[in-house]
Amino acid sequence: MKTLDAEALGRETPSPTPAMSPPPRRTRRIALFAPELMQSAVRQAFVMLRPDIQWANPVMFVVEVGAFLTLLFVIGAAMGYSASQVPISYFIALDVWLFLTVLFANFATALAEARGKAQAESLRKTRFDTPAYRLRGKDSVEEVSSTALLPSDLVVVEAGQVIPGDGEVVEGIASVDEAAITGESAPVIRESGGDRSGVTGGTRVLSDRIVVRITASRGESFLDRMIALVEGAVRQRTPNEIALTLVLSALTLIFLIVVVPLWWMAYNAELYMTSYLGLSQALHSLGTDVPTLVALLVCLIPTTIGALLAASESREWTVHCKPTSLPRVAEQLRLRATSTRCCWIKPGP
Repeated sequence: MKTLDAEALGRETPSPTPAMSPPPRRTRRIALFAPELMQSAVRQAFVMLRPDIQWANPVMFVVEVGAFLTLLFVIGAAMGYSASQVPISYFIALDVWLFLTVLFANFATALAEARGKAQAESLRKTRFDTPAYRLRGKDSVEEVSSTALLPSDLVVVEAGQVIPGDGEVVEGIASVDEAAITGESAPVIRESGGDRSGVTGGTRVLSDRIVVRITASRGESFLDRMIALVEGAVRQRTPNEIALTLVLSALTLIFLIVVVPLWWMAYNAELYMTSYLGLSQALHSLGTDVPTLVALLVCLIPTTIGALLAASESREWTVHCKPTSLPRVAEQLRLRATSTRCCWIKPGP
């Protein structure tokens, strides 16, 4: 804890701000292929092979079932229970590609979700790094951490400093940059008295000097509630995703109905040709090889679209509020408004 002379922060004779480098409360841009995200996504890709999870994506569920059927066929061929015109290495390579297709789809979805969670984690860490200059009577100012502030504490914020917590301006007028919270690039004016006295922790004072009375205790600030909303939100499908999933499922069902009878047609053709040629050993064609039919089905159904569908929408988060834009959400949370409707909040890029 550092105590400063009150005149050092006075309005008439302001002195240079003490040496410090408070990080802005903005979510840090996270690299798409960051090592920590890659590791988490790879683990989650294998976890998502569970049928109860994969069932949410019907297209990839069909591919996964085909991959396991191919694996059973490979095991049977290795033990001599099934015969084919092609070597077993062909079926092994085919099965590897099928599993890689499913894992790639799971990886894309897991990577997008991990990136959104990492941004929330980065936002949460910034709460503990903001210094605050708390007034102690009329003669001194002490430097404390923003987490040590209590409701009714008075803090001095000058140009270039970050407001340490939610509160109301009780003295002065200043231009405040709220882009870190609301996304609005234009600064706003905050002054004591009236309906423009409320300030939000994490915003930056651009000019002048203000004295702020803290109104929110630790864990109840706007930033804390926003993080709680993001972390506690349950991802729901957008209407476009639902409609596209129905279309892809319908196409998958149609091609499944087309491909399945091909095995019976190929089997009857083998019996006919064996009888017609008078052969003692039955003929075998690729038409009765399950892996070949699975590969044909995977090529016909919209596998690529189904694999990337969930990943493209997994950055949508559902929160319980009425506004449909982040600035309005900020204003609603600042006013402690409640609602039962839903809106979609997109994290930053």
